Amino acid sequence: MAMLSSKHSHCFCFITLLLHFGLLFLICAQPAHSSAGSTVEFLPGFHGPLPFHLQTGYVGLGESAEEVQVFCYFVKSENNPQDDPLLLWLSGGPGCTSFAGLAFEIGPFTFINQEYNGTLPNLVLRPQSWTKVSNIIFPDLPVGTGFTYAKTEAANQSSDWGLAHHAHQFLRKWLINNPEYLSHKVYVGGDSYSGIPIPALFQEILYGNENGVQPRINIQGYILGNPLTTRHEINYEIPFAHGMGLISDELYESLQKYCEGEYGNIDTNNLSCLRDYQLFRELIEEVDVSMILEPGFCGYKMFVIPPRNSLMKRSLVQKVKGISIPSKCRRLGYLQAHYWGNDDDVQKALHVRKGTTYYWRHCNYDLNYKQDIDNSFYIHVNLSTKGYRSLIYSGDHDMTISFLSTQAWIRSLNYSIIDDWRPWHVNGQVAGYTRTYSNGMTYATVKGAGHTAPEFTPEECFAMFKRWISNEHL
Repeated sequence: MAMLSSKHSHCFCFITLLLHFGLLFLICAQPAHSSAGSTVEFLPGFHGPLPFHLQTGYVGLGESAEEVQVFCYFVKSENNPQDDPLLLWLSGGPGCTSFAGLAFEIGPFTFINQEYNGTLPNLVLRPQSWTKVSNIIFPDLPVGTGFTYAKTEAANQSSDWGLAHHAHQFLRKWLINNPEYLSHKVYVGGDSYSGIPIPALFQEILYGNENGVQPRINIQGYILGNPLTTRHEINYEIPFAHGMGLISDELYESLQKYCEGEYGNIDTNNLSCLRDYQLFRELIEEVDVSMILEPGFCGYKMFVIPPRNSLMKRSLVQKVKGISIPSKCRRLGYLQAHYWGNDDDVQKALHVRKGTTYYWRHCNYDLNYKQDIDNSFYIHVNLSTKGYRSLIYSGDHDMTISFLSTQAWIRSLNYSIIDDWRPWHVNGQVAGYTRTYSNGMTYATVKGAGHTAPEFTPEECFAMFKRWISNEHL
């Protein structure tokens, strides 16, 4: 991959400085508050008081009117909250609520994985929660995601840069509201589409610190799982499919010959490539590309958004049951979440402001969102010279953003290897493979995991995170 051009570099710095000056004004102009939320002691669907500290609330962003109201979940570390690091976690999409990270990936509770039966879904504890060793903030960003809302139509628009800017401003305001965490080591992380805005957020934080924006953030590093980075990840689907035995040698060789490695923007005159690519799509149409070991039809978009009307809900349940979702689908919890998140008692328990959310969605793909960061590889290039730690991991059965594409851009950084490719273990078994680079980056595969790896292998991913956050070798 090419290095950042002078034109891109100047534009990048100009935009970033504008964001910083605006952020400095906004933070200095707004008063601090003693608290950014309210404690949640009980949650509908969970039996008994919560055995962990959950706080929810809103943080207002923007000028004095605070046009954007960011809803967030904060879970204190279950180990030593006074000293353990602080992690800000964003989900992908763009448009997936941070509740996805909280309930399906790294938080302390999740849904019982079963078909929806018309009653309020039940919650259970997740023993492998990353909150066992870290304080974690889950903000609903970008605007229009989860319970976050805008007061004006103009504020309801977002973008990659806007998301990074809002997350940066949110974090500094959250620290003002919670000054006991000002000295904590801070990390930012996310997965999937977050591979675009998280590096931008990290760089904004660094520039803010350098320009004297207060409060200073004690930023230490970033974490990315199966991250979208170059926006050319689709070109690695076919090599991955061939390596996994999903397509024949002959088709793979023909695709290589006629398409020459480009599958995201095929020339309409290249009939041979189009023919082969169509055959490839047909061969994998019954495969869950985000986790190829899952039963067919377990993908993200399988679970439609339930309407709020109860009669329509019953109709939807019948429709969902009629298509025979396999009982082994781990993502049955997504359907449970839609009903749970739209329950009035649930929203009351979470301190959601009435009338600010028409209906809650696990992922909102109807955002007014502009993808204005072409790729985040160039930001990784800039960050690599600064020596901050990073953990990049890939569920090795994810075809959408496969380990092949992630390894390719990491290799393009051209940093020396200080700990070469080797297995890492959990309970005496190989949990994946890892390599560490001289720029402070650790890369790891997670064996048997798909997209959003902690969903599929929570024990292994928790061990990986715990070791990395403690500066231990995987």
